[in-house]
Amino acid sequence: MDRGSNSGGPKAGEWEDQATGELGRLPSLRLLTGFEAAARLGSVSRAAEALHLSQSAVSHQIQQLEAFVGQPLFQRVGRGIELTFAGEMLQQSVRRALDTLRRGLDRIAVYTDPGLVVLVGPAFLLHGWLQGRLDRLRAAHPDIVPLLSTDEEPGQADEIDVDIVIGRQPLAMAGWEDAAWLREDWRFVAAPALAERLAALPAERHPQLTRLICLEKASMPEAAAAAMQSMLPRFGIAAAYDAPQLALDAALRGHGIACLPSMALEEALAEGRLRELAGYPRQPGAQWWLSRPRDALRSEAMAGMFDWLRKEGGCE
Repeated sequence: MDRGSNSGGPKAGEWEDQATGELGRLPSLRLLTGFEAAARLGSVSRAAEALHLSQSAVSHQIQQLEAFVGQPLFQRVGRGIELTFAGEMLQQSVRRALDTLRRGLDRIAVYTDPGLVVLVGPAFLLHGWLQGRLDRLRAAHPDIVPLLSTDEEPGQADEIDVDIVIGRQPLAMAGWEDAAWLREDWRFVAAPALAERLAALPAERHPQLTRLICLEKASMPEAAAAAMQSMLPRFGIAAAYDAPQLALDAALRGHGIACLPSMALEEALAEGRLRELAGYPRQPGAQWWLSRPRDALRSEAMAGMFDWLRKEGGCE
């Protein structure tokens, strides 16, 4: 880089003053943005064009940043530039930091919608039960904008960030209201082609045709886990998973028999992509709960979605 005059930049003691400030030793975002663009594009002129600045302005930003770190960040190669070793190290950190900042700003933009409702629950339930009902939610409440976040065992909630929590037990937190919601059961299912082949055989011959798609025991209620355990010696294991949505995907692909919660299966069964197996009894599952802040409703949208969820779950 051109090591010309540094006029217009910080004076001798200014970097030292900045280094002892509240943020510690951090250069300005303006300098980091200019550096990142030049490093990414391999050219000061192209960086200036991308940032809608003059070439001299970007060069000056890089000079200031090099003065700040105390070593060169670029070296000339022909008509272009390339990073020094120090520049490569800095580029990695700056790129990650800017990406994190951009994602944060994007999330803030979403949170400004007055109809936003932040709902936290397990992935298999949001995917298998709620996703298929979102058209009905939009028809009933066109102003509600659901922001769905997955958490398999939500146990804590921040009433500023979270509006509704779906969990296997009430939150029992001060200032929160808990309401009993849906009770699931666990069902044995298989892909249609496999289900037809199994139906044509007596139950004692089923292990000759397929294996079990297993979930980790900790992911299942006691009754369903015991039923699967009793079948394992005869069937064997096709594959094992730690999340219902992964086992569901394996069942949809015809990899074997799975025992899964009804709330994960609802849409696949309704569309005929899975079939419940006759002769394999349903197993009792969890009681699900809805929780929301009692006296700190962020908006009417949250109350509307809470009531809609209860109605869809038959809790009117």
